[in-house]
This record gives sequence, structure tokens and C-alpha cells, in this order.
Amino acid sequence: MTENNVKKDDVLLRVEHLCQYFGPVKAVDDVSFDIKKGEVFGLVGESGCGKTTTGRTIIKLYEATGGDVYFKGQRICAGTLTYVNAIKEARMKAKAEIAPLLADTKANPDNKAQNDEKIAAIKASLAEVVNENKAKIASARADQKHIDKRYSETLIAELNEKYLPLIKAAEDAGDEDKLAALSKEYKREKRKAKKTKLITQIQMIFQDPVASLDPRMTVREIISEGLIIQGETDKEKINEKVYEMLELVGLVREHAGRYPHEFSGGQKQRIGIARSVIMNPEMIIADEPVSALDVSIQAQVINLLNELKEKLGLTILFIAHDLSVVKYFSDRIGVMYFGKMVELASSDELFAHPLHPYTKSLLSAIPLPDPISEKKRQRITYNPLVSHDYSVDKPSMREVAPGHFVRCNDKEFAEYRAMLAE
Repeated sequence: MTENNVKKDDVLLRVEHLCQYFGPVKAVDDVSFDIKKGEVFGLVGESGCGKTTTGRTIIKLYEATGGDVYFKGQRICAGTLTYVNAIKEARMKAKAEIAPLLADTKANPDNKAQNDEKIAAIKASLAEVVNENKAKIASARADQKHIDKRYSETLIAELNEKYLPLIKAAEDAGDEDKLAALSKEYKREKRKAKKTKLITQIQMIFQDPVASLDPRMTVREIISEGLIIQGETDKEKINEKVYEMLELVGLVREHAGRYPHEFSGGQKQRIGIARSVIMNPEMIIADEPVSALDVSIQAQVINLLNELKEKLGLTILFIAHDLSVVKYFSDRIGVMYFGKMVELASSDELFAHPLHPYTKSLLSAIPLPDPISEKKRQRITYNPLVSHDYSVDKPSMREVAPGHFVRCNDKEFAEYRAMLAE
């Protein structure tokens, strides 16, 4: 599939109110965005802001605390802890409201009927909240339990539509050799379809090319592992696919028999990319794929990802902290700070009209190649306690211009709109 076949307005991945907590630490807190088919969505922010955790939660390496992730219209990730917490909070609130009514009834028996009526209303309201959240928990668990089965059934139906008419035609023609070959291929593909999971349509390129490759496995074993897990048993087909992937990422067939320690950092990252692409995914999460590489090698890897995107029609979630790289590579950019999304806009719009103080701070940190301009560059320091007053007016993500979202309160929203109007 090439990019010419892709409808850019189709939403491939939708993230709604995603939360990932590690005990008291809110690594990702109420993050929402969508990624359209065929686009590159950049996710930027300082180290520790939750970018990588967001990517790992989407691909289900972490179990989400709360929120939902939809891929191709199906919920692949659903956190239930937020629903559990909502039930606990509702019960605590109801208990706090009922306590004074019971005390009043004890002190003033004449008020019993009136207080009983109020208590019944509180309990009815509580039951409604509990039932609503229990239904959400049940729905989330059901989706997680049955999603892979539904996906496998879809794949098998597609295989039946493709192979059964061909098998029948071979039977009618009395072509035994063709019938045997088709039947064998059909059984092999059907076996693979039964083991295939929807999440395998999303693959990840990890940040550290050294740590992400098993030093005890050859490049052939590393790249082909996904195919083998999926159920592929034809060694010739596996080898041919591995060679194809190596050549696709700029390596050669002879590299297949070597071990990771025999390669440079850039070559190791290419092996990681080949391991992802061999599964024929629709989407790739690239988790800072160039941060551990030299600048010249960074350009090679970015250009490779660009070529693969054009050739294979890939959708990419590109996680990085280098804004200059993200600007070159991304169609839209989301800026994260302290586990929250603070600004989201197209690449050109974000660089032309940054609104959130943190985004301005990030942009001011980009070094300039001109020594004279570099001397005059003014760094902007972001201090949320100074930049915002959220004591009363709480912030939320708001659309200040078409496609340009900023986390702000009512006062800031009016200021940002005025800034864009100037």
C-alpha cells in the first residue's frame, strides 16, 4: 500500500483520556489525541514527561490505568482503575452526605421521614453511578477478552473468500498439483490467522538499539521471531522475508548470520526497524529512534523511516525530544509536560504560533547554526507556578484555532485567541 492509496482523514488510532499511574506517580494523566492514516504524529517533551510511557501503554506493554485506545475503530486498550476509583469516590461522598442526616434523625426523631427520603435519594444516585461504572468495567474487560478472537475471525473470513473459490476451481479442473499447493497454502495461512492478534498491526522501534536486541540471537533470528510466533513454519519463506527486510533497510543478506555486537549503532537501529516492518504493520511507534545515534547517522535513519513511510504507507507515532528533528519529520505535533498534553497543532502552526509557555520554552532551547544569532538567542524558562494561576479556574484542552489545541483555562483561552487574532 502506498501513500497515494491512503485517505488522510481516516483516523487510524484514537487515544481518549489515557492514564498510566505507577502508584502515586501519574506518568500519563488524561492524554487524548488521534492519529490519521498515513501521517506522522510527533510527540515531544523533556525526559520523564511521559512520552515513552504513552507509546508503551498504547502497544500494551503496560496495562493502562484508565482511558481507552481505539485502533481501526476497535478498542485495543481499556483502563478500568478510573472506573473503580469513581465507584469508591461516589461511595465515600454518599457516606459523608448520609452521616449528618442519620445524626439529625437521632437527635430529632420528628425529622426521620424527611431524612429517610433524602437518604433514599442519595442511595439511588449512588446506585446509578455504581451501575454505570460497573457496566463500563464489564464492557472494557469484554473488549479485551474477545478482540483478538474477533480479529482472527475477520482474517479467516478474508482467507475463505480468497482461497475457497480457487480451491474449488482447481478441483473442478482436476488439477491435483495446483489443488495440493493451494490447500497447503490455505491451511498455513489459516493457522497463522488463528494466532494473529490485532495489536501486532502496531509495531515499536525502541530507543536503545543495543538493549533492544538479544545479543545471543543472530540477526536472522531477531528479525524473524515475530513471524515464527505468528505461526510461520516455512524456513525458505522466512529466510526470503528476512533478506527482503535487510535490503529494504539498507543492509545486505550476509548480515543475517551475524550477531548484534558486530554492528554499529546505526546498523543496530536498522535491524530494529527491519524487525518491526517484517510484520507488515499499519502503524509504527518510533520511540526516540535516533537519540542514541550520531548526528550524521540520525539523518540516515530519519530518511530511511521517511522512505518506508512512503513505500509502505505507514502511519508513525514519532516520539522525540529534539524539536528540530520532529519539525522535519512530523505532520502534527503534540507537546507533553509532566504527564499531560499541553499543546497540539500541525508542525507548521506550532512553530509559527506557539502559545503554551512550555512550548515556547522548548522552542527557545533549539540551538541555531548561525553563531551571531546563537549569541543573541534568549532562553525562556518555564515555571508553571509563575506562568499559570489554576487555583480557581481549572485548565482543560481547548481548540483556540482550527486544529490547534492548548491546555488552558478561560482567562488564558481568551488571551491565546487574542494573540492569534493580532
